[in-house]
Amino acid sequence: MVKGSNMLTAPELIDTHAHLDFPEFTDRIPAVIQRARQAGVSRIVTIGIDIETSRKASLIALENEEVYASAGIHPHAAGILAPRELELLEEIASRIKVVAVGEIGLDYYRDMQPRRVQVECFRRQMELAVKIAKPVIFHIREAWDDFFEIASEFAPCLPPSVMHCFSGDWGIARRCLDSGFYLSIPGVVTFNKALALQEVAKKAPFERLLVETDSPYLAPVPFRGKTNEPALVLHTARKVAQCRDESLEKVAAHTTRNALSVFGIHPPPKKQKDAKEPFASF
Repeated sequence: MVKGSNMLTAPELIDTHAHLDFPEFTDRIPAVIQRARQAGVSRIVTIGIDIETSRKASLIALENEEVYASAGIHPHAAGILAPRELELLEEIASRIKVVAVGEIGLDYYRDMQPRRVQVECFRRQMELAVKIAKPVIFHIREAWDDFFEIASEFAPCLPPSVMHCFSGDWGIARRCLDSGFYLSIPGVVTFNKALALQEVAKKAPFERLLVETDSPYLAPVPFRGKTNEPALVLHTARKVAQCRDESLEKVAAHTTRNALSVFGIHPPPKKQKDAKEPFASF
């Protein structure tokens, strides 16, 4: 058992990015949602990274009241999309409780697919997001110039969208904000050496901040190196509050309101009897 912190009460939070279909959560989703509830996490967005995981995410969302989904093809899985693949992706992305197209984008850090293929796949999915009028969840690593060039073409027609697991400095953050995007802060912000991200968490306007886990990855301190899960987004929100010299309650209120707005999530889930129980361990 990994011991949790002493959390007697927690304000409402939303984990805007998790991967509940990953093997780490096989046969554990009800328990993961239960712990999230106990930590004040009222909703979770589970993310698709290809057509199959997008389909799984949409089913998980249908089966669990607190969960919503996204559908998209991650740059690591990018390909020149055939018409049938685009049709399948559009069908999934248009389903009930699928609230965004993503995660999609460009990853020039790992370069697991040729860059021209990443760009083409990204463009086709941006076109899809505009067509179905849903926000995008962006995955961008070391590809900022190409990203801003492409995003500038679509931003005027695109619903407000999300920079997932934001990894840029304050200069990049300002360009994203100027483009109308939200900045989603991951557990990395709790790491001692994450000074650039801590600066972003401090300076970004409250109206554009979100928090996420990217679980099962990037667990925050004091769980670094362990399997991350939605309940631990509370630690990320707490660090954002510390960076801003604000209360956790204020950070939670703003980031929750922002998530509801950007993803169009309404109405809230029904109250659960165990919602007031402390999150102690998992």
